[in-house]
Amino acid sequence: MKELIIKKTPNTPGINFNPETGIMKIEGRSIPENPGDFFDPLIDWLEEYFQNPLEVTKFEMSLEYVNSGSSKYLLGIFRILKKRHDEGKQCVISWYYEEDDEAIFSLGEHYRNTVKVPFNLIEYI
Repeated sequence: MKELIIKKTPNTPGINFNPETGIMKIEGRSIPENPGDFFDPLIDWLEEYFQNPLEVTKFEMSLEYVNSGSSKYLLGIFRILKKRHDEGKQCVISWYYEEDDEAIFSLGEHYRNTVKVPFNLIEYI
């Protein structure tokens, strides 16, 4: 399986999903015009990855802004992780937020309370 790399744009986050390390990174702004066009390939890739995942899969999320359409798709991704976690796969989410960014912090808290998988909220300066 190939690594999935998508370069960051002003409207879409950078993606680096590495099947050899089990580290999946999403970083930047997520305000695509059509979120399905952006996120559906990510979801398809993850479904394929979880056919034969590594022992531990780590999601590293560092988002500056997320619109409501993107938020829905992120929750869909986290539900995939929840399903796999419930099947005995180790999945850990690290949600990074800036020191005074209440909106991103609150969104991370919402996801953590909704999906119930190991979920770290990590503040940075």
